[in-house]
Amino acid sequence: MHDSLDGNSGLAARTLGEIATTLPGATAIFRRHKLDFCCGGAISLAEATKRKNLDLKSVENELAALVASKQAIPEEPEALIERIVERYHDVHRRELPELVLLAQRVEHVHAARPEVPVGLAAALAEMTDELCAHMQKEEQILFPMMRRGGNPMIGHPIGMMRHEHTEHGERLDALSVLANDFEPPADACGTWRALYVGLRKLSDDLMDHIHLENNILFPQFNA
Repeated sequence: MHDSLDGNSGLAARTLGEIATTLPGATAIFRRHKLDFCCGGAISLAEATKRKNLDLKSVENELAALVASKQAIPEEPEALIERIVERYHDVHRRELPELVLLAQRVEHVHAARPEVPVGLAAALAEMTDELCAHMQKEEQILFPMMRRGGNPMIGHPIGMMRHEHTEHGERLDALSVLANDFEPPADACGTWRALYVGLRKLSDDLMDHIHLENNILFPQFNA
């Protein structure tokens, strides 16, 4: 297994396949630039961009921007809300549609294989709808209440969000079952590996996201 990528260090020398399977979100950038990370994934980023007459530094910077920042988590509600929206809400909205597309491709191309995660794309699409609706309720109803200092009625929306968090956790468990605990077959193609790397990141991110809200943000308003 390759080490995770850190910033844009050494990206030019790494193969498209390696980057796609170690950096969630890279596949969307590769597809936008028409860089073949699956069948043509054995060539380096530098060579691939050269063949396509692309600016290597520009593509490197796009990839480096995907690396999650490691900022300290604030506890003050306003700063914490901003952090949750920027680091988790915006990231979920950006990454989930790409995961749905990758799952659709894997299910279609590898339909004859017994290990193919049948139903994964549909489950991800449902999760996308449910999670986006959940985040919208937080951003339009709960977070504005918190920014105003809360009120005696805030316990009800907090309770609803906690309940939905439990449902999101159950959906993650179902995804893990469908996707073999996010472990691809030994001979899986680059798309399949990139999908499972992205799913593992989704799982980690969503658990961190829920933790920040359930255990740090919400208790400040639950007295």
